[in-house]
Amino acid sequence: MSIYVGNLSYEVTQEDLNAVFAEYGSVKRVQLPTDRETGRLRGFGFVEMGSEAEETAAIEALDGAEWMGRDLKVNKAKPREDRGGGGGGGRGNNNFSRRY
Repeated sequence: MSIYVGNLSYEVTQEDLNAVFAEYGSVKRVQLPTDRETGRLRGFGFVEMGSEAEETAAIEALDGAEWMGRDLKVNKAKPREDRGGGGGGGRGNNNFSRRY
């Protein structure tokens, strides 16, 4: 399982996030997604810890905490939903006319 970390500063690095979460246990992986078009950080990330107890400790300590001038949103990451067709807002499910 991994931890979702939201409302991050756009200046944060993987090393910054690793250092904060390492206070609560072993950090296995840090991911900071970037925007495909601009390459800019998207303001959230994911952290995988060594155990569920470490994840719980980090979530309890850091959710709502101020860091780098922002109030963090920290919780268990939800499984990624299938991005295939259908569903609201998906491709082919809008009212925009397209020019080819």
